[in-house]
Amino acid sequence: MASEAILPGAEPFLFEGNDTGVLVIHGFTGSTQSMRPLGEALNRAGYTVSGPRLAGHGISPEAMARTGARDWVASVEAAYADLRARTARVFVTGLSMGGTLTLYMAGMHGAEIAGAIPINGLVRLDSPDMAAITFAAGMPATVPGIGSDIKKPDVRELAYAEVPVPCFAEIHALSSVTHALLPRAVCPMLIVTSREDHVVPPENGDFMAARLGSSRIERLALENSFHVATIDNDADLIADQSIRFIKSIAG
Repeated sequence: MASEAILPGAEPFLFEGNDTGVLVIHGFTGSTQSMRPLGEALNRAGYTVSGPRLAGHGISPEAMARTGARDWVASVEAAYADLRARTARVFVTGLSMGGTLTLYMAGMHGAEIAGAIPINGLVRLDSPDMAAITFAAGMPATVPGIGSDIKKPDVRELAYAEVPVPCFAEIHALSSVTHALLPRAVCPMLIVTSREDHVVPPENGDFMAARLGSSRIERLALENSFHVATIDNDADLIADQSIRFIKSIAG
């Protein structure tokens, strides 16, 4: 069976730089398009940057339906191992479910991670509507998508227009496991949260901060962006503060 084509703009990327690596992770139903501008800014600052494409993403909703949390974690772990082999230290950042995976990696790898920057990450999904869909009988294969929650006019996220219903159980599982792992996440943290987010409740930033094992937790509140903040009005602010944070640790 021939492999399915990756959507233009959803390709993984690797930008060579110095011996500090940064792993940048896209979100649920999204693609590397949402993280490429941040990756490019980090690379201009000198860092080696890897942006993996999560399994099942950037192809089709049908492809995503054949994957789950184990596959998404495996995509990140493989990219992390490659970046570790290339660099002396690795930072991790991610948007939405990418932020969840950022925290998962920090919890699983502990002090081996130099620092983590979850951006509108999810560790507690208090959505009755999503909960009602997750295990209900007779649901359709897909429901309308959640992409492009962006305040900036005329900017669109490269994300699926539909969400495979089986994947809702997977995001619930991943966020729950990550929440339980937070005390093991001991690396320095910069938690980035949009004050107005129509996908992930902003309170998730508080849930993270209250449970993390890190002794250094910084917060950045975004005043002018919605959920997909990495390509919204505060994209430059996120890049500048991420670079500042990384420099404060890696030099």
